[in-house]
Amino acid sequence: MRKIPLGTTDRLITDYCLGTMTWGTHTPEAEAHRQMDMALDAGITIVDTAEMYPVNPVTPETVGLTETVLGNWNAANPGRRGAYVLATKITGKNAAFVRQGQDITPETFTAALDASLARLKTDMIDIYQLHWPNRGSYHFRQNWGFNPAAQNRAATLAHMHDVLEAAQQAVKAGKIGHFALSNESAWGTAQWLELARTHGLPRVQSIQNEYSLLCRLYDTDLAELAINEQVTLLAYSPLAAGLLTGKYQNGAMPEGSRMALNGDLGGRKTPRVFDAVSAYLDMAKAHGLDPIHMALAFSVQRPFPVSTIFGATTCDQLAHILDGLDVTLTRDQLAEIDKIHKAHPMPF
Repeated sequence: MRKIPLGTTDRLITDYCLGTMTWGTHTPEAEAHRQMDMALDAGITIVDTAEMYPVNPVTPETVGLTETVLGNWNAANPGRRGAYVLATKITGKNAAFVRQGQDITPETFTAALDASLARLKTDMIDIYQLHWPNRGSYHFRQNWGFNPAAQNRAATLAHMHDVLEAAQQAVKAGKIGHFALSNESAWGTAQWLELARTHGLPRVQSIQNEYSLLCRLYDTDLAELAINEQVTLLAYSPLAAGLLTGKYQNGAMPEGSRMALNGDLGGRKTPRVFDAVSAYLDMAKAHGLDPIHMALAFSVQRPFPVSTIFGATTCDQLAHILDGLDVTLTRDQLAEIDKIHKAHPMPF
């Protein structure tokens, strides 16, 4: 495990980040608090959450519960709040499960931020992210039918400018440290950056997009942008919702698993995915690597700046992940991964 700069800032974060999206439902509060202790004791310095968490499912009744659980840990451990970078997210337009489905506007930005600060029991959120853009996105398997033809460029840019002004006020008030994105495109990120540069507003320091052995949309245009503009990727779903652990191979569906709760794993369960997973599992076995550790190590050895978000339902799962954070893949192993990727591109 190593430390990398957050975007253009002098703030260092570990190249692994603790995720929290099961806290409060599948992960009870006491176990979640133990996970915080374990992660920080292992040297992790960044934790990610969101106002809409926990998930699987997301319901109006549970929105904000994960932040509340983390906030209770903050309140019980005031001396450790400065030991980690806290990242959370405002939910974009949705099916009425958060704030009646409202878009992100300057008003909802401020209201959601204040609510997150209260639940998290902290004076500042270090990284405040837009969970997805108002105009829509090709993420969440929407890339197969993505059509931006109906977008209104002038309206999009005006909205971005207004939100950045709200972010500026939040920075001045000491409520957030840095502005960030999630589930964004290269074009969208470039516009946010240019508007910030032109108008002296908070610039994008990180982007939280899906990235794994099975999902490498980021590898081209966004990777180029990230390197040249110094935007750090916070990579989510590095184990592809558990597929890369191998636990779903040969028709298996462990009780209480994500697939048991969400049958198609958010569109990741496809006819082609299990052959791709099998190829990576065979490679891990041939090299004496744990498949979880191999998948995570791959994600942090990319040529662009990245901190990989991992989550665990149980403390035992977390302990297993933490045991492998110093695994480094060789050049030959990375080349073998590239061959598998070419044979099984984008299986979902």
